Amino acid sequence: MATITKKPHAVVIPWPAQGHVNPLMRFAKLLYSKGFHITFVHTEFNYNRLIRSNGPDSVKGLPGFRYETIPDGTPPPSNPDATQDVPLVCDSLRKTALGPFKKLLDKLNADPEVPQVTCVVADGVMTFAIRAAEILGIPGVNLFTSSTISFVGYLFYTELMERGVFPFKNEEYLTDGTLDKQIEITDKIKMCLRGLPNFFQSTNPEEIMFHFMNLECWDCLKADALLLNTFDEFEQDSIEAIKLKYGCSNVLPVGPLSLMEEKHVPENINRQFVSSLWKQDNRVFEWLDSRAPESVLFVNYGSVAVMSERQFQELAWGIANSKQPFLWIVRPDVVKDGSATLSEEFLEETKDRGFLTTWCAQEKVLCHPSVGAFLTHCGWNSMTETICGGVPVICWPFNSDQMTNCYYSCNSWGIGMEINPDVKREEVSRQIVEMMQGEKGKEMRRNAQEWKRKAESSTSAGGSSLRNLDKVIELFLGGHK
Repeated sequence: MATITKKPHAVVIPWPAQGHVNPLMRFAKLLYSKGFHITFVHTEFNYNRLIRSNGPDSVKGLPGFRYETIPDGTPPPSNPDATQDVPLVCDSLRKTALGPFKKLLDKLNADPEVPQVTCVVADGVMTFAIRAAEILGIPGVNLFTSSTISFVGYLFYTELMERGVFPFKNEEYLTDGTLDKQIEITDKIKMCLRGLPNFFQSTNPEEIMFHFMNLECWDCLKADALLLNTFDEFEQDSIEAIKLKYGCSNVLPVGPLSLMEEKHVPENINRQFVSSLWKQDNRVFEWLDSRAPESVLFVNYGSVAVMSERQFQELAWGIANSKQPFLWIVRPDVVKDGSATLSEEFLEETKDRGFLTTWCAQEKVLCHPSVGAFLTHCGWNSMTETICGGVPVICWPFNSDQMTNCYYSCNSWGIGMEINPDVKREEVSRQIVEMMQGEKGKEMRRNAQEWKRKAESSTSAGGSSLRNLDKVIELFLGGHK
């Protein structure tokens, strides 16, 4: 028993959505492969959903890797497989989850079959878990799962309040040019107002997500360390802003985590884990194998984002009219005011060049040589995975950090072009053709490939992200406060 209690035990807790579960699971697997005992904490809702999607074996775990749950404090939804109400879950977890999480830590510490908990790794928007670690006197680190520039944007919300920008007095800001005004966060970070995460775009002074993200990001700065799913060269100015403007010295980029996982988690461990809340369709890879290099447009609007039925149909016919081969992930709940149904005319038009399914292993698709571009909502997992694949993006952001990731893709990183939010099939078709065949698309593909090379370097032996992983384990996760 003495040897068991000396093994470091990390309790890892993501926010309950696919885009948060994935990076936290990847980080947990990295720790597990380095000898940590892991307890991975789902909400009860997501735990049950995982079982329905992938069977009971998906939560069986491995020796030294177990799953636990806490309630999210919200009433059960009518559809147990639907995407939950994000503001409701955020508000509820912030207000109610500390008690159940602390109780779970106490339960683990009372269990003679597992090592004592030595550290907590919490999602950047689950900072109640860091408070629980403080109560127990053990290290707690936050892993922020969105872009670093969006984290800076959420901190900057405080200045928007101080300057009287938020809340807006009326809806005129949407059309009077206000959102095109330039702001300066630091001397190296300048953008138009609409480039910030868009929760500030409200006339409601009590806007839940505005205050939630602002408070959670400020609370992240109080953790023992702030981990980022990025790499130094990609977001250097934003990393520097957190250190210098916002006074957080222990900022450690440890990404891209999809690449860190691929390189540093043994395959015999990796294949034992399933973290997808949807059932994945592996037939896509046989179809991709039959296509020419860089010829396929991959379309995926993420795990949470939704669109109107009109937008869905305009997007569909924009894809069809481009005449390009495509792989399109159509989530059953992607249309918010109707059904994600495609006409017989569309299916007949695209039958020889399109593949439709409901979910897939996106990071593997983006690394397939047949994929030439990615039409995306610009969620951060999608952005880091497209960088790892060296694939440029057609951006159609929905909300939150996606707006910022889109802005930087188009104006800083040189890998993207943006679709007009008032989506029209003619424009979609034109942009797809330009990205797949035009000179702009070729330039963006070269830029994406260069970022891929730098990401590879950062996650290889001697690279900055790998050094930072070793540093966070040595300094913060060994169990000594």
